[in-house]
Amino acid sequence: MMNDAAPRLLPWLSPDGKPCFVLGDGTGFVSRMADEVEEAQLALADGLIVDAGRMLDDRNWTSGELHLLAVELTESLVEVRRVARSRGDRLRALAAPAAPASATSAVSVTPTPAASVAPGRSVGSAPPP
Repeated sequence: MMNDAAPRLLPWLSPDGKPCFVLGDGTGFVSRMADEVEEAQLALADGLIVDAGRMLDDRNWTSGELHLLAVELTESLVEVRRVARSRGDRLRALAAPAAPASATSAVSVTPTPAASVAPGRSVGSAPPP
């Protein structure tokens, strides 16, 4: 594993709701799993957008259906925002000048805020098996 690799924010939280990170060149098992999870999250968001459009165009929904749609859209938005932050962080790391060899012995990680929708509610906690 490279010492000067920027930490990658993973698309899942630890069991206790904290952000998860991986160090590496992006080719390892965890990085590839994260890529697959991110692609699945984005594909689900695409489908949800289509479903929401159809449902809202129909104008024949119940308050329960509308509430469920709002919950699903919120969960999806949290996931997509996390993917965007992770990818933005990696792009910034690629654009940053390389640190001198003596400065690469320690990596400082400032985690982004954990995704939270409402107090006491978590959205996703671990990667799929």
